[in-house]
Amino acid sequence: MCTSHESGHQPAQEAPQAGAGRRGFLRATALVGASAAVALPATTAARAAPADGPADDTAARRPDPDSRRFTLAVMPDTQYLFDGPSIDKAPVEASLRYLLEHGREENIVFLSHLGDLTQNGAKEECAAIGEAFRLLDRQGVGYSVLAGNHDVRSSTDDQRGSTPYLDVFGPGRFQGKPTFGGASPDGYNTFHLFRAAGRAWMVLALDWRLSAKGFAWARDVMARHPKTPVILTTHELVDGDDSLSSYGQRLWDQLIEDHDQIFLTLNGHYWPAGRATRKNAAGHAVHLHLTNYQNRYFGGAAMIRLYRFDLDRNTIDVETVSPWILGRAAQGINELERREIELSGHADRFSVEIDFEERFSGFAPVPARPARPASRMLVPGTVAYWRFDAPANGTVRDLSGHGNDLGLVTVGGGELGWSPDHHPDQPGHGSLEFQGYKSPLKGTYLRTVDGAPLNSATFSNGYTIEAFYRLPADWDPSHHAWSGLLCRTGTGGAAGRTAGDPDEPLATLSLSNDREPQWAMRPLNQEGIATNWGHETPLETWWHLAVVNDGEHTTLYVEGCPVVRNPKAPAIGITSVGLPWLLGGYEYGGRIDQILHGRLGDVRIAERALPVTSFMNH
Repeated sequence: MCTSHESGHQPAQEAPQAGAGRRGFLRATALVGASAAVALPATTAARAAPADGPADDTAARRPDPDSRRFTLAVMPDTQYLFDGPSIDKAPVEASLRYLLEHGREENIVFLSHLGDLTQNGAKEECAAIGEAFRLLDRQGVGYSVLAGNHDVRSSTDDQRGSTPYLDVFGPGRFQGKPTFGGASPDGYNTFHLFRAAGRAWMVLALDWRLSAKGFAWARDVMARHPKTPVILTTHELVDGDDSLSSYGQRLWDQLIEDHDQIFLTLNGHYWPAGRATRKNAAGHAVHLHLTNYQNRYFGGAAMIRLYRFDLDRNTIDVETVSPWILGRAAQGINELERREIELSGHADRFSVEIDFEERFSGFAPVPARPARPASRMLVPGTVAYWRFDAPANGTVRDLSGHGNDLGLVTVGGGELGWSPDHHPDQPGHGSLEFQGYKSPLKGTYLRTVDGAPLNSATFSNGYTIEAFYRLPADWDPSHHAWSGLLCRTGTGGAAGRTAGDPDEPLATLSLSNDREPQWAMRPLNQEGIATNWGHETPLETWWHLAVVNDGEHTTLYVEGCPVVRNPKAPAIGITSVGLPWLLGGYEYGGRIDQILHGRLGDVRIAERALPVTSFMNH
């Protein structure tokens, strides 16, 4: 960070983080993932490796490159720790050892330093911090550095020529590292590639001031990696909450805005920490983060930011901690240190929501899963399979070949539409669009033909029922609740099973007023109704349901995951009185009572319990 007279920016003061908790810093998160064999060789696990030697069992601790959880570490300005005769490597080494010791459970794929490694860019200062970083070099851990205005003459750009900084942190230092992608001819700009979540990611580390050649080089690097998401690091860009510096605006205008690959930028230089968000030319959000703690106790004590990526949750959780101070806690720390162990300000600990697949779709779209032929879905035991690759006109054939065909039934002049919309893992690429309404009752549903074998099947040896569905934004519980995805007609009373409500149908896979899937049926071995409940399923989202009975117990699965409210009482088979099944309809008291409002995709019934790996969404 330049002093205020150099930058023209008067740093604001930040409230001390009194009482900041240590939540999360020592937690064993087991966030398995992150760098790959081509990216990051191992860090350490349960115990730290000796600083001067290789870690034990390196291969066993290598992170998983396919895990969808991983961590990027960030270290901002350390200049006050390397200031002429005032050199103290301990805080930096403590942070680097933390990365080694916690690399496995935190899945730390990479470290990015944001510049101003030193105060004066002097030979002795650069040599000292260069020696500290040998802790990572000896373990083969990937990292990037870049020159800040205190590491080089601030009036120069990346064409400045040789400097003590470049002598220590030039491209030669990184040659041979699995993560090193290359450097600009001047040596001040580098790019690095690591693997995480099954793909390559880039850290583009740019000099304090880019020349025209530097901009051209950065554009060329991204052009040569057109499908790789990019994290841009530089020393100056954001200068406060929702604010860019004049040079930061130049970076935005000449590089970031027109390159959709850049989704996150990280910089230091100014304080206090801040955040900004801008929409790029593609209309996508770019998250721009300022992190710098040199104004705090002990020059920031080499604090690190941990960016914990979770692609399943579409979230980056950010935490700021001081390994050096925490490591001293057992020996007793002073009042100022107690405030700095972990920061909890709005710009120090926060979460960023990013739909990664959608955000990267403009430059690296995920290929749609192709349709699968019906013949591949006819696993042993299949007794009925319906899919809707085209509008339903009169009869929908049972593709299992067992004759469980469906006919259309219309109530109150309702219609049955068709859509190419489908669950991304659905075998067939189409769905029927039911337009049911409760009062007055109207809509169109499907019904198995008279004499269909399915009508009398009791499944005493087990069964699996699967369906894909999606509810629209205008789904209203007052008009659409308790409609059935699939319903076996005939009442408990007609079957002589009068426990509970005798007017309920013999089996129904329905959606409650809270959009919870419910499987309610009368098994062969009891008088009452057995139920399995799922959880609320959001609107405008495709869902896969599976009801699996192994001949004794029934389990309801949502997206292949078993739900909590699965009864332990035995439930054998499904009672039948020989009447049809309905798709998109629900009967009560022997009469149609509700029709689905939503889309229904492939439906399959098997007369045995299928494993999750045999579900249609696999």
